[in-house]
Amino acid sequence: MSPPVDRIASDETLPEAVDVVVIGAGIIGVAAAYHLAKKGHSVALIEKGHVGAEQSSRNWGWCRQQGRDRHEIPLARASLEMWGGLHEEIGADLGFRRKGVLWVTKDQKELAGWERWANDARQMQVHSHMLSAAEVRERLPDSTEGWIGGMETPSDGRAEPSMAAPALAAAARRLGVKLFQNCAARGMETKGGAIDAVVTEKGRIRTQAVLLAGGAWSTLFCRRHGITLPQAMVIGTAFRTTAAPVIREGALGTPGYCIRRREDGGYTVALRGRGRLELTPDGLRYARQFWPTFKQRAAKLKIRLGSAFVTELFQGASWSFDRETPFERTRVLDPSPDMTLVEEALGMLRAAYPSLAGIGCAEAWAGSIDSTPDAVPVISPVDGHPGFYLATGFSGHGFGIGPAAGRLAADIVSGDTPIVDAHSYRYSRLVDGTRLAPAGAL
Repeated sequence: MSPPVDRIASDETLPEAVDVVVIGAGIIGVAAAYHLAKKGHSVALIEKGHVGAEQSSRNWGWCRQQGRDRHEIPLARASLEMWGGLHEEIGADLGFRRKGVLWVTKDQKELAGWERWANDARQMQVHSHMLSAAEVRERLPDSTEGWIGGMETPSDGRAEPSMAAPALAAAARRLGVKLFQNCAARGMETKGGAIDAVVTEKGRIRTQAVLLAGGAWSTLFCRRHGITLPQAMVIGTAFRTTAAPVIREGALGTPGYCIRRREDGGYTVALRGRGRLELTPDGLRYARQFWPTFKQRAAKLKIRLGSAFVTELFQGASWSFDRETPFERTRVLDPSPDMTLVEEALGMLRAAYPSLAGIGCAEAWAGSIDSTPDAVPVISPVDGHPGFYLATGFSGHGFGIGPAAGRLAADIVSGDTPIVDAHSYRYSRLVDGTRLAPAGAL
């Protein structure tokens, strides 16, 4: 089931030419289009379905620095600053509230690891505080759990995934971005080895710069053009509850459940680290690169061989631009949620908080999380393909760091000084033999 997401209008007529075509109107593509327009570029934003309909509306809604991989901390810090000012800048509510993030644990080893992370992050101007058991009880007075301690970052926040990407896309349109929904990008044409045009199902747009922010679809699009992009898909389940008493206004992470207070009076809930890994030819193709991270996280994943394997095996990657493509056959990727995880999480919440005894599931959904071998995104030009850029592989972290990731992508496409050092996000690390570390932090 698809979670609700605000809908906005599209433009009608494709432009003959633009400075930049952005493919994919999730939070990353929308933010990039917005910042490109602010820099004065003409932009066409192409989306096969509708704005924010895939992982950008299916995530937890956390906007955090806390627990980030050290490579992502600069983007997380820049994004928190942007989240705080976007409401005023674009004149629309994205649901952002600076209510903090709190992680709690019963594991002394985990607590020690958090303390090491907090000490390191402090050198990067992230001020997270370690909490004693008594301090956790003060923050969660209704909990029946025996937490031994925790880590809190008051400057972190939460936003509403159903609102954020559409609101920012509407702001981008006001700056002149042309938005085309239900319009799949079939591929790119080149001239003299460089990007010359994007072919969509509704026509051709001449351009010398293409930014692919296609999330789960990026690897398939790249393969059509002979470009290797190692990504794995993890299916994550989340749900929203019925209206419930406040146990915490911000986000709360535990070894089992993770919750985020919603503006509608309920919570968005998921199980920490739990998901479904559907085996596909891509997964086997890139298995060696993903092995270190897979070993680290396999215990919490359900591994399945199903229809996704057959679909990917037979759809191929050599389609003609004048015929229907896989992007048109699946307008919105809408995997089935794992209802056993929903019931498990509800059981944990009811047991931990007597005031939530009557809580129920109002709606459940699943999303396909595009992950890289080191769980760090790619925001980069693609070597050997002048004019082609990537912003993908956000590994479940894209919503929170979306505003600054879009700005970084816009800086790179424009040739401007990047908002943060982009070296860690370079595409080449995935294909040049660089030894990649397993996924780090939370």
